[in-house]
Amino acid sequence: MSGKIIKVSRNTENAPINRSSTQSVAFSHYNNISAQLPIVPSSGKLVEGGIREHSRQCLDNIKAIVESVGHGLHDVVKITVYLKSMADLDAVDEVYNEYFSSHLPTRSVLAVAALPTEGALVQMDALISNGEGTHPQAPCELIKRVRNTPKAPMDRLSSQSVAFSHYNHISAQLPIEPNTGNIAAGGVKAQARQCLTNLKAVLTSIDVPLDDIVKINIHVTNLDDICAVNEVYSSFFPCSAIARSVAYMPARSIIKAEGLPMDALVQIDATVSHGDGTPPQAVEDRHGIVIRAHNTENAPVSKLATHTVAFSHYNNVSAQLPIQPQSGDLIASDVRQQTAQCLSNIKAIVESVNHDMDDIVKFNIQLKQVEDLAQVDQVLADYFDNDYPSRTVIGVSDIAMGALVQIDAIVSNAEGTPPQA
Repeated sequence: MSGKIIKVSRNTENAPINRSSTQSVAFSHYNNISAQLPIVPSSGKLVEGGIREHSRQCLDNIKAIVESVGHGLHDVVKITVYLKSMADLDAVDEVYNEYFSSHLPTRSVLAVAALPTEGALVQMDALISNGEGTHPQAPCELIKRVRNTPKAPMDRLSSQSVAFSHYNHISAQLPIEPNTGNIAAGGVKAQARQCLTNLKAVLTSIDVPLDDIVKINIHVTNLDDICAVNEVYSSFFPCSAIARSVAYMPARSIIKAEGLPMDALVQIDATVSHGDGTPPQAVEDRHGIVIRAHNTENAPVSKLATHTVAFSHYNNVSAQLPIQPQSGDLIASDVRQQTAQCLSNIKAIVESVNHDMDDIVKFNIQLKQVEDLAQVDQVLADYFDNDYPSRTVIGVSDIAMGALVQIDAIVSNAEGTPPQA
């Protein structure tokens, strides 16, 4: 493990334990919570009942993990909800409102093709603030800053922007016109433009430019639409003259969704650098702490995404397909080989910035066949010497280039980015 700040990996018996992931992985001022299925910890089986019972069990599991590390649900800054059917969203929201009635985290919602446990109707993961930091950081009474603007769509169950310490998390932006509340007219290009316009409006309202985004997640209901989305995307990034001069692009993941709220074709969420921090941190020039974007020839390069974007004490890695860097070709169709190639690409990226695989705090894994997870886990075991990262696994009906697996990662960055020590 590089650097002096330590990673703290923890499990509690009050939530389901998975031998291939850790429930909670804290590093510096954030804590990454693995996706929670509606599994009863005492039995290891799905809770009986329908979508409301499943939603409640997911949230109870998250609550148990959060409380086991001395925090509460008020510390949650982001929730992602993965549904088997978008038709269940209203019922999920009824339960969700019982747990988050005052402080509203940012949120992303999508329907997926499959979840890791057969019969599960919903899965949720979370990111929580960690004001005490991890050793040797001294505890600090950092505050969260929750902000909304009428220039972007408002949602009764989520905040548009939640900042904590040196990061700002933006709820998934749907292609909704703020003045009408309707989906933007037109096809996927019009919808992608509206998503990015909404995202820009949220950032402008907190005096942040688009080029402070370090990671973008794009959910599309049809992967064939990604070329059209990319055309629009390229008109927003890079945004500033400085960013254009170095061709800066955020890290990026593209995920096939089976459905999105309001039958949208696309939605986009973002993680944003927050150079001035949240009080009582001293206000600095926003660009005092720098974004460090880095590519390596030892992993597949994309002109629309950067391999790894570091800011402060975290490093955000773009989704990796099982592509051989030298040829640009997808490797053989065996899921074990494809998983090994994804992980080898991530390993090459992580090592290119002087880190190692044990610095990873979170994996997001998309599988064409969720039944392949056991084989993926066997491959994962070869890449870690210490505790596994937290993780989220979803089944998707399609992955770019016909791949069977895609993986992205969040990496601890103990050395920080200048001018931090």
